[in-house]
Amino acid sequence: MPKTKNTRKAKPDIQFILANERTLLAWIRTGLTLIAGGVAVAFLAADARYGVMVGMGAIIAGGFISMVGYWKYRSADTAVRKGRLPGPGRGELYVVIGVSLFAVILVAVRILSP
Repeated sequence: MPKTKNTRKAKPDIQFILANERTLLAWIRTGLTLIAGGVAVAFLAADARYGVMVGMGAIIAGGFISMVGYWKYRSADTAVRKGRLPGPGRGELYVVIGVSLFAVILVAVRILSP
C-alpha cells in the first residue's frame, strides 16, 4: 500500500494566539496610562517650568510603548501561525532604555534648575 503524504497544515494553537492578543492589550493599556498621566501633568502643571516637558515626555513614551507592543504582537503572531517560537526581540530593551533616560533627564533638570 503506497504511503500518502499528509498535506494538511497544522493549525496554530488558539491559546497562544489569544495570549498574544492579551499581551498586546497590556502593552496598549500601559501606553494609554502613560498618555493619560502625561495629559494630566501637562495641563495641571502648565505654569510650572518643566511640567509641560514632563507631560509631553510621558505622552511620547506612551505612544512609543503602544507601538512596541504592536510590533511584538505582529512578530509573535507570525511566528505562532508558522508553528515557531517568537524571537526574543529588543522592544523591551528600548522601552527600558527610554524610560531610564527620561528619568535621568528629569533628575538632571531638577538638580540644575534654580
